[in-house]
Amino acid sequence: MDTLLIEIGTEELPAGYIEPALQAFSALMTGQLTHARITHGAAIVYGTPRRLAVEIVDVAAAQTPLVTELTGPPRKIGFDDAGKPTMAAVKFAEKAGVSIDDLRIKETDKGSYLCADKIETIRPTREILSGILPDVIAAIPFPKSMKWGELNVTFARPVRWILALLGNDVIPFVYGDVQSGNQTCGHRFMHPGKIRINHPGEYIDALRRADVIADLDERRKHVAEEISRTAKALGGVILPDAELIDTVKNLIEFPVVSVGRFDDRFLEVPDEVLITAMREHQKYFAVVDDQRKLLPCFIVVNNTRARDMALVTTGHERVIRARLSDANFFFKGDTATPMEKWVEKLKKVLFQAQLGSVYDKCRRVQQLAEFIADTTVLDGDLKADVSRAARLCKADLVSQVVIEFPKLQGIMGRIYATLAGEPDAVATAIEEHYRPTYSGGPLPSSPTGATLAVADKIDSICGCFSIGLAPTGASDPYALRRQGIGILQIMNAYDFSFSLEALIDRSVAAFADVSTRPAEETAGAVYGFLKGRMAHILEEDGYSRDVIASVTDISIDHIPHVWKRVAALEKLKAETDFDLLAAAFKRVVNIIKKSDAEGADLSGVDESLFEHDSESGLFSAFKTVNDRVQHRLSEGRFEEALLDIASLKNPVDAFFDGVMVMTDHIGRRNNRLALLRKIAKMFERFADFSKIST
Repeated sequence: MDTLLIEIGTEELPAGYIEPALQAFSALMTGQLTHARITHGAAIVYGTPRRLAVEIVDVAAAQTPLVTELTGPPRKIGFDDAGKPTMAAVKFAEKAGVSIDDLRIKETDKGSYLCADKIETIRPTREILSGILPDVIAAIPFPKSMKWGELNVTFARPVRWILALLGNDVIPFVYGDVQSGNQTCGHRFMHPGKIRINHPGEYIDALRRADVIADLDERRKHVAEEISRTAKALGGVILPDAELIDTVKNLIEFPVVSVGRFDDRFLEVPDEVLITAMREHQKYFAVVDDQRKLLPCFIVVNNTRARDMALVTTGHERVIRARLSDANFFFKGDTATPMEKWVEKLKKVLFQAQLGSVYDKCRRVQQLAEFIADTTVLDGDLKADVSRAARLCKADLVSQVVIEFPKLQGIMGRIYATLAGEPDAVATAIEEHYRPTYSGGPLPSSPTGATLAVADKIDSICGCFSIGLAPTGASDPYALRRQGIGILQIMNAYDFSFSLEALIDRSVAAFADVSTRPAEETAGAVYGFLKGRMAHILEEDGYSRDVIASVTDISIDHIPHVWKRVAALEKLKAETDFDLLAAAFKRVVNIIKKSDAEGADLSGVDESLFEHDSESGLFSAFKTVNDRVQHRLSEGRFEEALLDIASLKNPVDAFFDGVMVMTDHIGRRNNRLALLRKIAKMFERFADFSKIST
């Protein structure tokens, strides 16, 4: 067993290309080895802007033998009466590559046949890799590839060297005009020149000595530690930004940290604008004090240690001065324009070709937000705030700062609304109505923001469904799945227990003029979509699939109630005697489903038809429990309601033990079915117990 190492040396790759390419490179290599019947161990990837490398341990020196059983002519044709091989047997042995003595007789349903084991020629791994590696390199996918020189090969950037080792041996092949070998390159500036690698085990340490940290996790950790240490020396801290650290680590081979400063006058611009300008344009790290206020300095992670780092810092400061001057200009220009003027400009900003402008969307969202405010009984001031926030929520999309930095949408809306004297609730809601912006992200922190967020998201979902833009397995361009999850999480967090169906119906109605199908069909599709998202969330929360289905298949119309019913049922399911309880309830439900299918007339319960104490006992227990269950469900006391339902187990068991439901006496049979239907209807207020696995 040997270690395999393949490194592709290139001109500088874009940061976003590196990790996806490494994942594909690793998968291609292990896939090809497996296909070639070469056993191997785990794959490890290394990468920098100038190299993509895969190391695979425990690679076999040769293929695993492949034995194929070949069936030849029947025995009576292969051997004569004297038992000597005929020409048919000789030809079959030659075809199989074996001697006559290696032929075997195999008994089959059709009789006795000659057979032989053909062993494929075993090839050395090194020989096989020489043939497949050019194709592997060519198959690595990139967003964009290029050709260079007169060569008929492509790659993300020109390939300059290839290191290919299996143990101590070079794997010979050519890609483009580059011959593979046992040499790599160090840092372009700090350690130029070739480095000989005698064995894959030398690779990482040899590069480290040449000022290259090839291990991505090690390089990321180095960057994070260095910027944190530098910020602390400046009397501040780095704002958490894992995404920027990941980007920067793929822009460098060895991190060299430096510090720059900018004029205090720029601090008049909101911190969010300055931080975004530094981050988006220059990949600089902002430094804040212990109060999270921006300090007039920044940290740069350079890819080289220059002879005169002061000169490098001066260059960074000159660039950031220009960037911050632009940001200041945009911000000052925006503050001179009333937000109401921006609202009018939204009429010329397209939301979606069939769904109208962003202005149209804001009007729809405003109506939905006011409906939610009414149903959740917000007080007068909050309702006014919701309406005002809905009108202004997208206004900042036409501001100069947001046009330059789209990631600041909502954030700048809050800042501009505050500067314009809008109530805090309005300003906060403008920023928070986009939340959650990613899976697991924070929800709106205020009822106003929560109301606006739900209205905005349901409008997007219903609008897209109305014109046939529902998500598919391969496409969700409007992020409707994330928005659906956001709606459900917000409604649960804020105990928005109004009717989801009513909200959907109201939203769908706004698209009557453009909808490609009836409103009822669209509303049903949206409801089903959100039901699927609901099941997804609950499963991620750790609840059992059968419990989730038993509740969501009944209704998700009141979202907070769904969570509470599932939690209560999951808790009850953990009890030791739950299987017996569920079995009794399932029996009730299944009998009623069967009778409904047969069209039985179950108009009501007639106590005069009872002939057994178990019938009157069950009916009495039902009447007592039914009132309590209805009362507790109305108050949201779901766990207590479920315990009341569970108390019917013994009367139900006694009923089935005491009487035959499907008696030949039609009157008594229908009376018993009517009683069971009442009980089943009570069960259905909580869950479909027939779906519980026991």
